[in-house]
Amino acid sequence: MAISADVRHLFLGSAGIALITLPLWRWPSFSNSTTVALGYLIVVLLVAATSRLWVAVTTSIAAMLAFNFFFLPPVGAFVIADPHNWIALFAFLVVSLVASNLSAVARDRTRVAETRRDELARLLDLSRDVLLITDSDEAHARLAGFIARRFDLEYAAICMPQESEWAVFRAGPRELTLDPRDLSSAFASAEADHRFTPEGVSLIPLRLGTKPIGVVAAAGRPLEPGTFEAVAGIAAIALERAQFLDERKSAELARQSEELKSALLASLGHDLRTPLTAIRVAASNLQASWPSELERREQSDLILAEVDQLTRLFQNILEMARIDAGAVTEDMRWVAASEIVDAARSRVEHTLRGRNLRIAVESDRLARLDPRLTTAALSQLLENAAQYSAADLPIEVAATIDGSGLTLAVRDHGPGIPPADLPHVFERFYRGANAKRRRSGTGMGLAIARGILAVERGTISAENCADGGARFTMVVPAEVK
Repeated sequence: MAISADVRHLFLGSAGIALITLPLWRWPSFSNSTTVALGYLIVVLLVAATSRLWVAVTTSIAAMLAFNFFFLPPVGAFVIADPHNWIALFAFLVVSLVASNLSAVARDRTRVAETRRDELARLLDLSRDVLLITDSDEAHARLAGFIARRFDLEYAAICMPQESEWAVFRAGPRELTLDPRDLSSAFASAEADHRFTPEGVSLIPLRLGTKPIGVVAAAGRPLEPGTFEAVAGIAAIALERAQFLDERKSAELARQSEELKSALLASLGHDLRTPLTAIRVAASNLQASWPSELERREQSDLILAEVDQLTRLFQNILEMARIDAGAVTEDMRWVAASEIVDAARSRVEHTLRGRNLRIAVESDRLARLDPRLTTAALSQLLENAAQYSAADLPIEVAATIDGSGLTLAVRDHGPGIPPADLPHVFERFYRGANAKRRRSGTGMGLAIARGILAVERGTISAENCADGGARFTMVVPAEVK
């Protein structure tokens, strides 16, 4: 393609010389040697500004020959009679060659600057790409893909040593098989220099500081040595970053696991010991001879209440385990909002006993969703409202079915949620800053509600009301009719 462009420029330069030569030769009264020389020089400069040096030099020689043949006496021969004309011809040739060379140098520098600007832009894009790599398991393959795409390479590979062999993560349309001996040689290189395989693949070691960790391979589009070294440096940093993120993620998971274990042990230690103590005291009282029939009934009710609390505790633990294991599945049915509310109220009837429950169902439309999961999530909100508000204060439930699905809101008239606790209320085992003042609650109910709704692709949110209390709103997307 470059040769055809040079030929085209050479043809245009020759045509320009002919266009200047023909009229000035036919009408010599309108021209002199200075006019002709300047006209030719303009053509030479135009050619030099748009093509390579050899084209400009060839055009300069052609212009010199035309100048000699058509305008320097004796005209019509490549002979110069006057010594002054030799000086003029030589001056024209020198000026045209120097101008051509300067123009070619300036154009080459411009081309180099544009190439470097392009390489810098590609390196910047590659630097942005590597920020998307967060998993070390896929880091090598994705990194090879980024390098091949950003630098328009036919082949790019990240090669990592593994005991007695090499793991090669390749990208690009070209299929190549790298010789392990070439990779080992590049890996063992004391300097970060290029090595080329017989297939024309450029190799450079990946280094973290002075320690080699792998090899980058590239083929197809030629890369400047400095650019390729920068690519290798970015690749090494990207791999180190992905490994660091994995280590930090593992450390964070370990820390969270320890926190969850501690919170679970503390919660179970408190919420198991209290009901068991109450049951033991009530059972001892029943064995005594002094309680009356009314007192025996009260002690029996106390035992049943504490057993129910223990049952709900273990049910919550099992529900959370099922959510973590991904064992919660959907069973879609057409239901009304009132059915969901009634089922949730029945599920926590013991907790709501004696409470003023205000229910407002604003629609009789049906929604297609899993009533079991939605009921379970709503019952957690009702139980939470009963635990965190006084027994003489009402609990309000609002249900709406619209085009987007089912919306359920539960509001209590308790003290509300401290602002510092709002971002954490749906975290498991989180009971807030005032947890020590309350006997009930394990910090699992709201986390279970969020996990159940996630299976239905639903959402849950919490807010404080302006006139006191808190409102929890759950939205379940569903088909409506």
